[in-house]
Amino acid sequence: MEELLELRQFLEQGKIHEALLLVDELEEMSLSDKINKIDSYGVILLIHLIKQKAEKRSTRSGDVSIENTVREINKINKRRKSGGFYLNQAELMDILQQGYQVALKRAALEAFVRAAFRRKGRYEAQELATMVDEQGILTQALELIQK
Repeated sequence: MEELLELRQFLEQGKIHEALLLVDELEEMSLSDKINKIDSYGVILLIHLIKQKAEKRSTRSGDVSIENTVREINKINKRRKSGGFYLNQAELMDILQQGYQVALKRAALEAFVRAAFRRKGRYEAQELATMVDEQGILTQALELIQK
């Protein structure tokens, strides 16, 4: 909010250059916030896709979560006034790739919960990684986002 007051002051004082610099900073902050949100939803999407592939089954709650995360990613990424998107396909893939290891670790905690209790342990991320195709999951995630 301080930035908007500062912008108003610059404009009232005729300091157009300073106002434009502040507008650039505000745009960068907004984009950074969108990227962070897309990253968070991307990790959730990847967790569910990893679990589906590893467990070789899908659950209703997992399917709903996938649907919701894809909807949220698209809502955040969509430019409202001008149309188009903030992030292109390559940038979305980069975000998904960066979040994959985090998603793998979190999926390892959740996947095969019943089996893990029976065997008195849990799956490690490295073990889960051997059970799924990373590139296939990343491609599937991107395809879901772009539908």
